[in-house]
Amino acid sequence: MTGRPNSAVRVLVVDDQPLIRHSLRLVVGGAADLAVVGEAGTGREAVERALELRPDVVLMDIRMTDGDGIEATRQIAARAELGGTRVLVLSMFELDEYVHAALRAGASGFLLKDAEPDRLVDAVRRTHAGESLFAPSILTRLVEHYLDRGPTHAGAAGTPPGLTARETEVLLHVGKGLSNTEIARTLTISMGTVKSHVGSLLAKLQARDRAQLVIAAYEHGLVGPAARP
Repeated sequence: MTGRPNSAVRVLVVDDQPLIRHSLRLVVGGAADLAVVGEAGTGREAVERALELRPDVVLMDIRMTDGDGIEATRQIAARAELGGTRVLVLSMFELDEYVHAALRAGASGFLLKDAEPDRLVDAVRRTHAGESLFAPSILTRLVEHYLDRGPTHAGAAGTPPGLTARETEVLLHVGKGLSNTEIARTLTISMGTVKSHVGSLLAKLQARDRAQLVIAAYEHGLVGPAARP
């Protein structure tokens, strides 16, 4: 798109409803640092367009004809040539089975379609920056789902073994849902330092993504779960 900086985040919009695709294009394209580089109306087309365009972020609808968004997400996440592409799933449905399926397929986040435009734009930016993004209500239930399964490793209570004091602090704030920028501001450290600590946490805790770091923070009692019935 003309007038966009070369560093603009490249976005592929995927939805089987033309009106929703148009609305998403308007919202995303309205941000100066984002650029919609293409659209797709089916899961199969989404994979084809992703391979063709190599977007930074795919906004992926879950329920579509001719191949659903979960399968398309799985295929995109599995392609080595799309290693720089992250998938942000959008859905009208706040169903646990969809959230878990999206995570297993390799999605970096899950957002409801009724989110405010500013939140959607922020979600695209954060997904591109490597921050898993989930609607608050979804993240709470996601965490509780994993907690209900019980500890996944020995010594689940207390500080995870092998972490430095600073890494534990960073994990605590990740568990609270803070972004890298917010963590840097809170701890008065640079963004580069935050990213370094997050990378170390992913390696030490054998976590695939930021969402699993949040779960680890809950499992070890660094962050308390929401009140449960």
